[in-house]
Amino acid sequence: MSTKLHDMTLNVTLTDSGDALLWGLQDGRDVPGDKFRKLLFAWHESSYYGTILDQLVAGELTLTVLPVEMVLPFFAEPYFMDVLRWEGGNETTKGLLELAPVLYREAKAGHYVPSYSAFRNGNLAWTWDPETESLKELDWHALQSLDGFGDGMSGLRAAFSAVVSAEHYPNEAALSDLRRDYPALFRAQKAAPTSADAFTDEEWLASLGWRPDTAPFRPALQLLEPDENDDTWRLRLVLQDKSEGSVLTLIRLYADGRASGTWASEWSPYILERSLGWATRLTEALPGRNNGGELFAEPLSDEAAWSFLTTDSRLLLEDGWNVMLPGWWEAASKRKPRLRAKVSSEAGGRGESLFGLNSLVNFDWRIAIGDTDLSEADFAGLLRRNERLIRFRGQWVILDPSLLVQIRRLMESVNPEEGLSLQDIFQLHLLSESEKERTQKESLTAEEEADNEERLKLKVELNAHLLALLRQLGQPSELKEIAVPEGLRAELRGYQREGFTWLSFLRKFGLGACLADDMGLGKTIQFITYLLHHRAESEQPALLICPTSVLGNWQKELVRFAPDLKVFLHYGKGRLSGEALSTVLKDTDIVLTSYTTALMDQETLQETMWSSLCLDEAQNIKNAHNKQSAAIRTLKARHRIALTGTPIENRLSELWSIYDFLNPGYLGNQRGFQHRFANPIEKHHDEERTAQLQKLVKPFMLRRKKKDPAIQLDLPDKLEMKVYINLTAEQGALYERSVKDLMERMQKLEGMERKGAILAALTQLKQLCDHPILLTKEDNLSEESLLSEESREAFVMRSAKLERLVAMVGELRDEGDSCLIFTQYVGMGRILADVLRAHRNEPVLYLNGSTPKLERDKMIDTFQAADEAGPGIFVLSLKAGGVGLNLTAANHVFHFDRWWNPAVENQATDRAYRMGQTRNVQVHKFISLGTLEERIDEMLESKMSLSENVISTSEGWITELSNDELKDLFALRKEW
Repeated sequence: MSTKLHDMTLNVTLTDSGDALLWGLQDGRDVPGDKFRKLLFAWHESSYYGTILDQLVAGELTLTVLPVEMVLPFFAEPYFMDVLRWEGGNETTKGLLELAPVLYREAKAGHYVPSYSAFRNGNLAWTWDPETESLKELDWHALQSLDGFGDGMSGLRAAFSAVVSAEHYPNEAALSDLRRDYPALFRAQKAAPTSADAFTDEEWLASLGWRPDTAPFRPALQLLEPDENDDTWRLRLVLQDKSEGSVLTLIRLYADGRASGTWASEWSPYILERSLGWATRLTEALPGRNNGGELFAEPLSDEAAWSFLTTDSRLLLEDGWNVMLPGWWEAASKRKPRLRAKVSSEAGGRGESLFGLNSLVNFDWRIAIGDTDLSEADFAGLLRRNERLIRFRGQWVILDPSLLVQIRRLMESVNPEEGLSLQDIFQLHLLSESEKERTQKESLTAEEEADNEERLKLKVELNAHLLALLRQLGQPSELKEIAVPEGLRAELRGYQREGFTWLSFLRKFGLGACLADDMGLGKTIQFITYLLHHRAESEQPALLICPTSVLGNWQKELVRFAPDLKVFLHYGKGRLSGEALSTVLKDTDIVLTSYTTALMDQETLQETMWSSLCLDEAQNIKNAHNKQSAAIRTLKARHRIALTGTPIENRLSELWSIYDFLNPGYLGNQRGFQHRFANPIEKHHDEERTAQLQKLVKPFMLRRKKKDPAIQLDLPDKLEMKVYINLTAEQGALYERSVKDLMERMQKLEGMERKGAILAALTQLKQLCDHPILLTKEDNLSEESLLSEESREAFVMRSAKLERLVAMVGELRDEGDSCLIFTQYVGMGRILADVLRAHRNEPVLYLNGSTPKLERDKMIDTFQAADEAGPGIFVLSLKAGGVGLNLTAANHVFHFDRWWNPAVENQATDRAYRMGQTRNVQVHKFISLGTLEERIDEMLESKMSLSENVISTSEGWITELSNDELKDLFALRKEW
């Protein structure tokens, strides 16, 4: 294309991609490229006045490249320098100048359509809408016949498309809207060259929804199911009347595009125009469905019908076809086979028919498909037909081969003749209930719903007896209350009667029970009531294993509440065994022993099938791998019970250990439990797994809390307060030096040595917060020095904590109150007892792990019986005195140093804050400011309680910290 501008001729060539190649001639010679750009684009702002335009050298010519997106805007409004006046031009130039303004205007105005030719090549492009009035007025034939212009039409289309994209789809947001409104425009195009004319342009635009389809009908493929007249599947092409959708006209279509049938005369032009496209598209979409003659003349096999329903129909829909499937298909396709184990109606009808979770229960297989319930024999009969689509009992049934394989595997994995264990049945039922609740509460994504559909799960159908059993296990209040046995010297509260009844109910079925009431709610009295009720059921006595520190407490409580029970203490030197023990057991109702003794006398205790085996403070077996836990698991008993206020202290593995004692295997093996529950819950806070575990745990655990409205304890208030204390100068200096020494060692140590050094430093720093003497190991704390007020005061002043404690204890004792003081360290406990004894000039009790049992029992009795003149100060080591003791004479509790686990501290507090307490209890937690203790307290405040949400931590994680993290954790905060 060329034209003469004043004394220069402008030449233009459009490439197929739409770029314009420009050059100028003057007196038959090429105008230099730079000069040409300056003259032609002097006022062209979009190209930065020509400076960003590339140049190409073609032989002796220098071409300036005008990008495709600038072509129509540039020629639509040519604005040249005045010296370049148009003096005329040839016909080709006139054609471009005539088209560019019109096309540019129409593109901006939105008069465009998608390009079918580009779509067939897998591209998205735009072309002008030939139905636009201004374009209809153009003489396209004359324009395209101009010399050279016809060859540039593809480039002109590309230039038009570029303007549409720039004006209407400049960003991803605009394209997202287009994808939403016209999804078919973005589907992969798989058409082969033979199908290039399968659609006319108008048909294709109509299939997209871009244009209204003007045909009075819509073509559809209809699948006909077998019926009384024809027992085969058939496919046919029909025309559905748009004005009367129920009217279908059968059309016979042939591979060469011919069509035959009877239809309204006004339909003929449309059919004639489109039949070849239909034949081409259908032949490609459904290969092998015709023999070169009439399409779909042959019936479909069962396999072909299945393929059409599950695969071909979806592909045809994506390709713009209407598809008519049998009305039952959508519902039937969602009816996946479900395998159920239907428990026999007799199971669980009488207590004697079930005993323990390992007892076997008879069941029958049931396979449900929608509303159709098949027996194993019915299902086997369907499988023998080896068909995927079967009419059964008036309903069409879909037998998906992949699901059939899963069903067979599940059925083969369980032998109905052997039965399912009650354990399996409970687990399957409870987990399926958990899944049902989750799907009701949550709105699942389509992907999750599909996943639920695809996964075949074995479900269990409980009979009325077992459903009632599970409901009662989870709702003890619904149990028929058992009369309190004669011989109980106590008035049970309502929740205690409920607990005793619940224990007896589980014993009836041989199911282990975890009574996990809060400390102070009377687990002891509930178990004593249970013992009285069941003592005549077995020739052998019950066995209770507890920490040594509470053996005396159990003896006293048994004598106090059930004096008729015959109690035997298996503990200490001269323990009986063999025949001597057997003789004594014949006249015994309950044997008491400690965890340590149970380990040492494992073989002796194994010889008896105990009427019941109860673990008090059952968290003592939280480590399933230690010898003590393993030994206790080997003991035999008709019924197993765990008493604990803290079923979980630090890790979920502790809960597993208790349950494995109660009902072995119920929560699987430890490795599987760790993978299935502990890791997802502890590491990832997995709510679904937490809900599943709660469902499994609940039937065998009864846990009530003091604050539960139903308990109605009328306990006094418990007021907790933190006492923040500064370190003394001596403590601060020693603390910083210890941290510095540790950090220097961290540079050199690795592995177990590093971990050991960190834990040792942790203990040192915590002891240092209590008193420097614990670190310096001085030996100057004599009785004489403590009796001297001056030397005692000097000693006390070295520890800000001790100074504060002495003052507070003095105040409360002056008011006639009593207190418990807990510390982790035996050495600190002795110091506290000695200092307070000397300071107050009154008796101070001190209990630790080495205190003999008789002395321990005497201390407790003395403290509980004390009047205002008696001992009102009781110092206890946290581990020895934190559990199993009733010390309600105290109404103040001091935690002199902090422990990592709030459950342990709360257990200790509950020595005073429990039933029998008549005064408000004040809890004082001492915290050294700026130290590790403060960081421990911050962690305890922020972390979730494992007992509530199944998460917690212990100090072991500290050894995994980096050196920088250690420094941040241990370093003394200067602001304090």
